[in-house]
Amino acid sequence: MNLAAPLQDRFGRRIDYLRLSLTDRCDLRCSYCRPREFDGYAEPDTWLTFDEIERVVAVFARMGAGRIRLTGGEPLLRRGLADLVRRLAVLPGVRDLSLSTNATQLAKHAKTLKAAGLARINVSLDSLDRACVRGIVGRDSLDAIMAGIMAGKDAGLSPIKLNMVAMRDVNDHEIERMAAFCLDHGFILRLIEAMPIGEAGRNAAYLPLDEVRPRLIERFDLKPSTAELGGGPARYWETADGRGRVGFITPVSQHFCATCNRVRLSVDGTLYLCLGQEERVELRPLLRAGIDEAELEAAIRAAIELKPHSHDFATAPQKIARFMSQTGG
Repeated sequence: MNLAAPLQDRFGRRIDYLRLSLTDRCDLRCSYCRPREFDGYAEPDTWLTFDEIERVVAVFARMGAGRIRLTGGEPLLRRGLADLVRRLAVLPGVRDLSLSTNATQLAKHAKTLKAAGLARINVSLDSLDRACVRGIVGRDSLDAIMAGIMAGKDAGLSPIKLNMVAMRDVNDHEIERMAAFCLDHGFILRLIEAMPIGEAGRNAAYLPLDEVRPRLIERFDLKPSTAELGGGPARYWETADGRGRVGFITPVSQHFCATCNRVRLSVDGTLYLCLGQEERVELRPLLRAGIDEAELEAAIRAAIELKPHSHDFATAPQKIARFMSQTGG
C-alpha cells in the first residue's frame, strides 16, 4: 500500500477515526435520538452503495484513518452487512473495524459478522429495567437486546462496551446496577452525557457525569486508567483488581474537542466534520460523477480543513436542528 500523508486538520489534530452510517433507520425510537413521530428518512437511492463505501473507506485508510466504526440508525437493518464487513476488513490500512448497535437484531448476526472480520461492538443500553427500557426506546425490547449482547459475547466479539446515556430522574438510579452487571459479565460500561442534538436531544434530562463519578469510584474502588480502548473520547477508570473498567464521555460538561480525532459520514454520503456544528461536504455527488482516487483524496483533505475547533453545546444548545440518527451515531 502506498501510504498518503496523514490526515490532519488546521488545528493540528490527527484524524484517524471514521464513523460510517449505513442507514438512518432504526427499529427503536430512543427519546434522546429522534422524536417518536419522525419519519423523514433518506431514500434508498440516496444511500451510498457498498462499492462507494468501500472506495471512501479505502481512501481514508490510506491516509491513516484506519479506525472504522459502522453506525446508524441501526446498522444491522442494512441488508448484506456481513458482505460489507468482509470487504472493509481486508482493506489496507483498516486496523480497527467495529459496530455500534442496539443489539435487537444481533443474536442472528453475531457469528456471521465475527467471521466476516468485525472485531468488537458497542451496544446502546440505557437500563436493565424492562419498563424503563420501554419508556426510553418506545417498545418492549429488553429480551432481544440481552439476547443480542450475549450472542455477541459467545461469538467472540471483544471488547463489548455498553453505552448508557445517563439521564436525571430517568435512569440515574440504575447506574450502579449497570456497572455491576458489566463487571460481572466482562463488559465495559460507558456513561454518556445527553447531547443537545435536535429537539429530541435538547429535551433529554441532562445529567453532568461529575455528579455520578464519585459514587462509582467509591462503590467499585475505581482508579484512573491509562488504557487505550478504541480511540474514542471516553476517560476510563478501572477496578483496583483490574477486572473491569468504566468510561465517562462528557461532551457537554468537559468537552474533548481539543483532541477530537473523528469525522462522520452519513448514509447519504454527507461528511460531517463536527457532531455539534454544521460544516459538511457532500461526497455522493462527487462519487457518482466519476471522481478518481486522487480527486477523492483531495476532496476529503479539503473537507478536513473545514473541521471547526469545537462545538457549542454549552453556549448554543439550540444550534443543531438535525437529529442524531440523521448524522450517524
